[in-house]
Amino acid sequence: MKPVQVANDIVPLAEFKAHASRLFRQLREEQRPVIITQNGKPAAVLITPEEFDRMGEKSRFVDAVREGLADSDAGRLIDDDQLGLELDAEFGSLA
Repeated sequence: MKPVQVANDIVPLAEFKAHASRLFRQLREEQRPVIITQNGKPAAVLITPEEFDRMGEKSRFVDAVREGLADSDAGRLIDDDQLGLELDAEFGSLA
């Protein structure tokens, strides 16, 4: 996602309502979020569905890494041979 351009990407709610189609096109073409304001304050951020999915995937990845690091710190580790045995038991041998 590209950074917000204050002059182009922040719009009041009334402008969003009046020009939603144009703003959706701008969102797709420019690949920058659109910030919608209400009473002069940020009220919502509009992003593409692809960017939303990417953000979710990144969040899940970071959570998994943190969980793995916590397991390592707590000593909850197994060696490669034990992992192979547990995976074979769960999913069957792929060899």
